[in-house]
Amino acid sequence: METGISTSSQSAASPAALKGISWPRPKYILFAFIGLMYAYVLWKNESFLLNPKDPEWPHIESFKWWLLPHGLTAACALFLGPLQFSDRLRKRFAKAHRVIGRFYVAGVFIGAPLGFYIQYVEEQMGGTRNFTIAAAADAVLWIFSTVMALMFILQGKVQQHRQWMTRSFASAIIFLEVRAIIGLTGWGRYAEIIVWCCVAAAIPLADFVLQWQDLHRTRATPAKSSRFAHWAQVAVQ
Repeated sequence: METGISTSSQSAASPAALKGISWPRPKYILFAFIGLMYAYVLWKNESFLLNPKDPEWPHIESFKWWLLPHGLTAACALFLGPLQFSDRLRKRFAKAHRVIGRFYVAGVFIGAPLGFYIQYVEEQMGGTRNFTIAAAADAVLWIFSTVMALMFILQGKVQQHRQWMTRSFASAIIFLEVRAIIGLTGWGRYAEIIVWCCVAAAIPLADFVLQWQDLHRTRATPAKSSRFAHWAQVAVQ
């Protein structure tokens, strides 16, 4: 009896010891950080939408009707993009996943060119050409990576589709990164450098995330295999 109780106690305690602390998945930490950027930019940069007396309104008066479809479609892509990375949504609600994906693609194809055009209009009003070129580069990256993701999913290649969707979304959040960095640091005088750094880093950062995920899966698989072998051995004994 004593031996049986001891073995049972060890079996009950060992899984807890092996499991240790349950940390959230890196994907959730990343999207929580992006969510904070959403909240900060909406509060800091876009709150003028709720205040008709804000001095920003005279500035956008000449292109506000171009800004409206750009803002709506780009915001649609920004807010719907994270849902495309939900494994639960994709597996349980495949149709909703496809519908959201179509809205995302439409948001990119409309929002990206309009963003470039608005920056071009601002250049005509005395803005810097560097911002126009950066807006063009961002639009090209965003559209190209989205087209690649669309082509792969139409061919049924899900893994490649997810990789290019990651790159597409990394290009989308340049809008948030630039405003968050400038707002938090006060480095407005370095705005051009910050914009170009964010554009240049978008795809490499996306690939870093993809490689990190692959590394995490590679480490997790041997750990699960060794754990299974350990408990199989215990069960036999």
